[in-house]
Amino acid sequence: MSKIAYAIIVLWGWRRLTVALIAGAVSALAQAPFNAFPLLWLTVPILVWLIDGATPGDRRGQIGRLLPAFAVGWFFGFGYFVGGLWWIGAAFLVDADQFAWLMPFAVVALPAGLAVFWGVGAAVARAFWPEGWPRIVVFAVVFAVVEWLRGHLLSGFPWNALGYALTPTPLMMQSAALIGVWGLTLAAWFIFAAPAVLAETHRRDGHSARFFLAFVVLLFLSHLGFGAIRLALANDAVVTGVKLRIVQPAIDQSERWMSGHENEIIKRYLEMSDGATAPDRSGVGSATHLIWPESAFPFFLTERPDALAAIAALLPPGTTLITGAARPEPPSGVDGAERAFNSVFVIGHGGEILSAYDKVHLVPFGEYLPFRSFLESLGIRQLITLPGGFSPGPGRRTVTVPDAPPMGPLICYEIIFPDAVTDPADRPAWLLNLTNDTWFGDTPGPRQHLLQARVRAVEEGLPVVRAANSGISAIIDAYGRVSKSLAVGRRGILDGQLPVGLYRTIYGQLGDSILLVLVVLGLSVALIGQIRSRFEGDP
Repeated sequence: MSKIAYAIIVLWGWRRLTVALIAGAVSALAQAPFNAFPLLWLTVPILVWLIDGATPGDRRGQIGRLLPAFAVGWFFGFGYFVGGLWWIGAAFLVDADQFAWLMPFAVVALPAGLAVFWGVGAAVARAFWPEGWPRIVVFAVVFAVVEWLRGHLLSGFPWNALGYALTPTPLMMQSAALIGVWGLTLAAWFIFAAPAVLAETHRRDGHSARFFLAFVVLLFLSHLGFGAIRLALANDAVVTGVKLRIVQPAIDQSERWMSGHENEIIKRYLEMSDGATAPDRSGVGSATHLIWPESAFPFFLTERPDALAAIAALLPPGTTLITGAARPEPPSGVDGAERAFNSVFVIGHGGEILSAYDKVHLVPFGEYLPFRSFLESLGIRQLITLPGGFSPGPGRRTVTVPDAPPMGPLICYEIIFPDAVTDPADRPAWLLNLTNDTWFGDTPGPRQHLLQARVRAVEEGLPVVRAANSGISAIIDAYGRVSKSLAVGRRGILDGQLPVGLYRTIYGQLGDSILLVLVVLGLSVALIGQIRSRFEGDP
């Protein structure tokens, strides 16, 4: 191990950066759908050793001394994000005539920007780089912090945070109820970087390194043990009297906003909802709650009384429809502009709209265009062909649903943001995630999206009901277990019951402040360990 570590540490020039790039790309296999997290015990130590060898050479100044570490972190991150996010390019092929030319830029530009966070993390860690095992703690703390920043700055994009590598199964998800995915991210960097210390166990007084490794093994086993105990005590109850029917129409994205397909699309929803396309299913009256996915209609529902009348004719008394739909708002007196919202409607059996929720966290370049005037002058538009894009809603809120517990609606990628999926003043009893992952086809994207929804369920102690246009639709209990699902690309309906919600979890109560506590604790341990090592002469 010492020989391998030394060979990596002394790499220089393009060889160092190539190793960093390859190790980062291989690390992406730890995420869904591959879930090959053991690979991180090989690749993350490589990053530690590359930072070990990131010496300034003849560079002058603090920034110059940290540039080699930044380069190593950036190339590792670039490999990781390209390997984990290449599938976003599929969205630019939906309307290939207009957007295909942007695909290479998007596939490269987004990972390049995200990799800056990891480059900064490597540079900051190197600036405070102690010797021996304390550097693993510093490394984990700094990278957890920059990952948290990646999830919050510039509207945030916490997709594929490293903590998800520790959550491939319900057994391994349960710790999220204690520390959330950001706490798991710190734990992941710490656990997977630990083998780097194996190169030091042969040194004089190497007992510190061996003790450190034993602690890491115990921590990982505790992670598994907590999951096993929590699942053994799991509450499998369902909400009495609530029968769900989720419709997954699998409408091709190129047809959704195409003129002339409106009637065909609403007809498909109506027929599938009533079980006409599934002879083995009973009519819509067997469900108390019918659920359609995000932006179900290629028109403004409130401007089509015929569509509302057809919905009223479909729904018998006792059945409520919950659907995604675009919602227009008349010009306001402030700016005189008409606005549109990506919304969730709750519709009663008479076709009346009982309540609505407007999406808060919009997708940049998908639902709105940052720096719109400038980018449109370059010929760049948002992917959704809605003039002006969508406007954000006023805030997260809990919605009342007839004959069901109060619901927390989340549209599309709103569910990927930890500690931001419920109204803190009015906790819902379940979460509803309406989405349209058709943009990304049969790629890792929909699987990664589903995993993040499952982890939100564990963090909040709330079941998640997920309706996706082309999959993966699912019913998820508060332990992250999928009771029923429909695969990507499959057209069909999903009948099931609503699992009960649990007590407010520790993470649900404290949120991301838990990460702050872990960061302070980690830095304190690293400082004490470094002082102790120097006092005892331990290398």
